[in-house]
Amino acid sequence: MIESALWGLLGGSSLVLGGALALVARWSARMIALVMAFGSGVLISAVSFDLVAEAWPESGGLVTGTALAAGALVFFGCDLAISRTGLTRRRRSVAGESSAAMVIVAGAALDGIPESAAIGATVSGVGVSVTFVLAVFLSNIPESLSSSAGLRRAGRSGRAILGLWLLITVVSAVAAALGYVVVTNSAPEVVGAIRGFAAGAVLTMVASTMLPEAHDEGGPFTALVTTAGFLCAVALGGVPS
Repeated sequence: MIESALWGLLGGSSLVLGGALALVARWSARMIALVMAFGSGVLISAVSFDLVAEAWPESGGLVTGTALAAGALVFFGCDLAISRTGLTRRRRSVAGESSAAMVIVAGAALDGIPESAAIGATVSGVGVSVTFVLAVFLSNIPESLSSSAGLRRAGRSGRAILGLWLLITVVSAVAAALGYVVVTNSAPEVVGAIRGFAAGAVLTMVASTMLPEAHDEGGPFTALVTTAGFLCAVALGGVPS
């Protein structure tokens, strides 16, 4: 459990890194979009091969598909509730909104919890999926980069911004530990369903927040960068032997 929490902490630590980078330098929207696109490709690969491909033989297609749909619907419902605050693009640099800080933090937590729980759910006899941890790490950087700039313009201090990201990182570690506990104390069929649920939530997050904004800010070239991220994850071990 401790090892899973540490992996979750590592995956979420890039939120703090991205926040620090945003405070020391100005980053173009296109550069952030390209990083987001690459991270999206890595996440799609990790979801496919580290979650769904593992869940299918454990629980079968019907259970895995149902769990995946459930994860997608739960994330969609939570995302819709946050979007109704008026800030529909949670990852962008939003300034001048009194509720901006809490919406950004809530959005980051909504993204990070299923990712981190999935890290814990990938733990097996050979250990956690390094590819999936890398995917989560990369996907968090553009989120905190873009959001921190908006928080700074909204009047938040550098210490407060880093503190918020640190809090979410700790929550990520707890979510990874809980994911591990649930998996190790469940029957193989249930484990497959848990992985399917996490896959649905993460995939919906990529489709609803990461890819649309990456394309809006980076243009058509981001499609090629997304594919490059997918292929790099495969090369790093995304396809089980």
